[in-house]
Amino acid sequence: MSREERKKKVIEVLNKAKSMELQAIHQYMHQHYHLDDKDFGELAANVKLIAIDEMRHAEELAERIKELGGEPTTELDGPVEKEQDVEEIFPFNVEQEDQAIEAYSKFLEVCRENGDSISVRLFETIIEHEQEHLNYFDDVDEHIKTLGSSYLSRVAGTSSDTGPAKGFAFPDQAQ
Repeated sequence: MSREERKKKVIEVLNKAKSMELQAIHQYMHQHYHLDDKDFGELAANVKLIAIDEMRHAEELAERIKELGGEPTTELDGPVEKEQDVEEIFPFNVEQEDQAIEAYSKFLEVCRENGDSISVRLFETIIEHEQEHLNYFDDVDEHIKTLGSSYLSRVAGTSSDTGPAKGFAFPDQAQ
């Protein structure tokens, strides 16, 4: 197999992962807004921070795709689930993260088989982050299942503020 054919296979899995990250960003931001609207600020803030992690992953994947001479996808991997109750969000996200870890583990092997150790390391790092996300979503889901309304009433009315963020439009704000 030629070097170009090997690169093409790696770019294909990197783009599939980028598509999955883009879908997660949209899903989690939708959930963030929904949770915040329902006054579950602490949960909303953490889902937003996880969405930002997914944005970083998408950017890292896009940069690697460009390094390999590919064109990063802008397509979402699937539709955004809307109007989820708070009790539905967290088991749904556990499943999403579990599927991502499984897929990324396979993508990592494709990169290894095609001699791309840089992309292997990228997937290893992303998998670690996805596992942290899965653990958080699973913990919240377990709290909701075992403690029910007492847990939800404890987090109701909490702040969704994730602190100041440095950005293009607000470069003077500290991070």
